[in-house]
Amino acid sequence: MSATDRSLDDPAGGASRDWPRREPAPPAAVPQSQRIRHWRHARAALPGRLFWLGVAANAGVIVWLWARNNSAMLQTWPAFYTGVGRITGLLGAYLLLVQVLLLARIPPIERLAGFDRLTVWHRRNGKLCLYLIIAHVVFITAGYALLDKLSISGEASTLLGQYPGMIAATIGTGLLILVVITSLVIVRRRMRYEMWYLVHLLAYAGIGLSWFHEIPTGNELVVNPTAAAYWTALYLATLALLVLFRIAQPALRSLWFGLRVAQVLPESDNVVSLRITGRHLDRLGAQPGQFFLWRFLSRGRWWESHPFSLSAAPDGRSLRVTVKSAGDFSGKIGALRPGTPIVAEGPFGTFTEAVRRRDRVLLIAGGIGITPVRALLETMAGDLILLYRVMSEDDLVFRDEIDRLAAERGFTVHYVVGDHRLREHRHLLSARHLPELVPDIAEREVYLCGPPAMMRLLAGNVRGAGVPRKFIHTEEFAL
Repeated sequence: MSATDRSLDDPAGGASRDWPRREPAPPAAVPQSQRIRHWRHARAALPGRLFWLGVAANAGVIVWLWARNNSAMLQTWPAFYTGVGRITGLLGAYLLLVQVLLLARIPPIERLAGFDRLTVWHRRNGKLCLYLIIAHVVFITAGYALLDKLSISGEASTLLGQYPGMIAATIGTGLLILVVITSLVIVRRRMRYEMWYLVHLLAYAGIGLSWFHEIPTGNELVVNPTAAAYWTALYLATLALLVLFRIAQPALRSLWFGLRVAQVLPESDNVVSLRITGRHLDRLGAQPGQFFLWRFLSRGRWWESHPFSLSAAPDGRSLRVTVKSAGDFSGKIGALRPGTPIVAEGPFGTFTEAVRRRDRVLLIAGGIGITPVRALLETMAGDLILLYRVMSEDDLVFRDEIDRLAAERGFTVHYVVGDHRLREHRHLLSARHLPELVPDIAEREVYLCGPPAMMRLLAGNVRGAGVPRKFIHTEEFAL
């Protein structure tokens, strides 16, 4: 019966009667676990926001110091060119210090963004530094050439021959250009890691050489002792943080924890696991999904460190990492002897349950990217689905362990096997294929781990399947 029919039958003339109204449903209560996750996420972001606030504040001070001495830069072209040259030089040098801090392993900063995101910021900031320094060279040379009424080449010769610190600055700039060139993907893939690592160490020399140019020739620093003292403090603070977190802390931690290789366990023809023991491992604070920078103190390996994820949840007694042979260093991991001492920096990474904000989770691993995912599966609770993508059945690592964990903990596993170079397999894990495997994918938190090219493709496919970017977490395994 309709509302109109009901009112006509009502003897009281139903038009005036107040019938019960349907009240709007109250908003669904946010689960306590979800509220706790949001609170932890906001709290974890605070140190990073303070860091970037400090970066912006220092940049503001530098601009203010420059503006005080360049108020007349718009009156003549020489003043304009030299003014622009000075501020680009100051900001370029300052961002070089920020560049060092981005990968100085400062725990609050690393916890904010994760090592992968910091690496991206580091790469972008490095290019910006180079652009600013090149602009500094061009504008300063042009401005001085107009003042001295010389050609650009003539003024460049004068600057190199008569101005203090210019040779050091030129060498430093050359080193920074070399670092940027070797960071290009097309160049990086063709270089041995050892050579790339050595070139990047030269960046510290380039930053140091810039100091000998700025103090004696920087106009803002020469005429203003307070500015010079402030600039010196920035360098000393950066150096102190670098020494503390890159040298002192790893050395002291290695002595305290006494990490050593306990076992070398082959997993397949080209994959090996290391079981690592030590003292007080429960105090490391490591979580499933995180990684360390491992430095094995054996001949030919002691001087370089490599990132390897934990492939099992830490139990306070030992750690396990699993490595696929993909180069000179990783290819020789299986030859390590039990008892080899280790210096480890970390734990690093935000690829953990701490960033989770949804109850349902989808984990996608590609190849050896299964290692941190395998550790997460050991402890992560809730409605879980694992998609493990490999080229062939022989590439499946930890299959027995994963099947056992799935049976014990009740999560779902899909092994997605197929060579993406073959047409019949190109649809695997596409934006259309993902919902077929996981119908509620849009309502899940997604963790992705694997090689960089695969991660970029899969992240796009996951977004295409309806998952918002903020619920996608990635960990790249660069070779």
